[in-house]
Amino acid sequence: MKAQMPIFNHRSVLSRELITGLNISEEGMFLDATAGGGGHSELILNQGANVKLVAIDRDETAIAAVKAKLANLDPQRIEFWQGNFADYQPANLFDGIIADLGVSSPQLDVAERGFSFRYSASLDMRMDRSTGITAAEIVNHWQEVSLADLIYEYGEERFSRRIAKKIVQQRPFQTTIELAEAIASAVPGKYRHGRIHPATRTFQALRIEVNQELKSLEKFIDRAPTWLKPEGIIGIISFHSLEDRIVKHRFRNSELLKVITKKPITAQPDEQRENPRSRSAKLRFAQRK
Repeated sequence: MKAQMPIFNHRSVLSRELITGLNISEEGMFLDATAGGGGHSELILNQGANVKLVAIDRDETAIAAVKAKLANLDPQRIEFWQGNFADYQPANLFDGIIADLGVSSPQLDVAERGFSFRYSASLDMRMDRSTGITAAEIVNHWQEVSLADLIYEYGEERFSRRIAKKIVQQRPFQTTIELAEAIASAVPGKYRHGRIHPATRTFQALRIEVNQELKSLEKFIDRAPTWLKPEGIIGIISFHSLEDRIVKHRFRNSELLKVITKKPITAQPDEQRENPRSRSAKLRFAQRK
C-alpha cells in the first residue's frame, strides 16, 4: 500500500502585517518564495480577483500542500515551482515578493525528516530530499575542528568545541535521539535542564549547513530586487539573528532597494499568545527604487 503524504499543516506568522506592507493592487503579480502550507499565498490571492502569484518551495511536500490548498482558485492565477528560491529565474517582474524563512512546523513534526530530536529518526534534515548531503554525513565524517566551527558559527553555541569532541568520540550516529543525548552529555550539568534543550543550537547549525540556508538567503536577496517592478516591495520574515542580520544588511546595502522598516516588525501580543512560533519572528520590508 502506498504511504499517504503527511499533512502539511503550517500556521503562517505576521500575516496581517505582511499583507498591509505589500500594498496589494487589484492587478498585482506576486512571488511567494517560501510557499510552505500556502497560508501567505492564499491571503495574497484573496486580496483581489485578478491578483496573480507564483508559489515556490524546496520541499515537495510543501508544493503538494499549497497546490491542494489553492485548488479551488482559478489556475490561471497561480504558477508553482519547486526548487531553491535563490535559483529561481522569473519570466515576469513582480509587484511584491515575500519569503518566510527557516524550518516549518510540518518539517519539525514529521519524524522521518530528522529536523527534530523530539522523535527518533534518521539524521536527514534536507528540505529537498532529492539532493544534497544529510546531517548524518556531517556528524559522522567531518573533522572535529570543522564540526566545532560549524556549531559555533551557525548555532552560536558557546560549548561548540566540547560538543564536537563528544560527537567525534561517540560516532557513528544513526538517529536524532542518539545525537541529542551525546550533545547533552557534553555540556555542563546546569545547562542540561535549561530553557532550551542543549542540542537545539547544534541541530540548527546542522540544518543550516545541510540546506545551505544562509548562503541561499544571501544569493536570493542579491537577485530578488531585479525581479521587482519599480516601487515593488519585498518582505522577508526571519526567525533567528543570523537570518535577520543578513536581511538587514543586504537590504541596507542594496543599490536597488530603499529600506522601509528601520526596525523589524514583530508579532502583536494576540498572535504571540495564539502561535508561540511567532514570538521570534521579525519582518523587514524594502522597496525597489
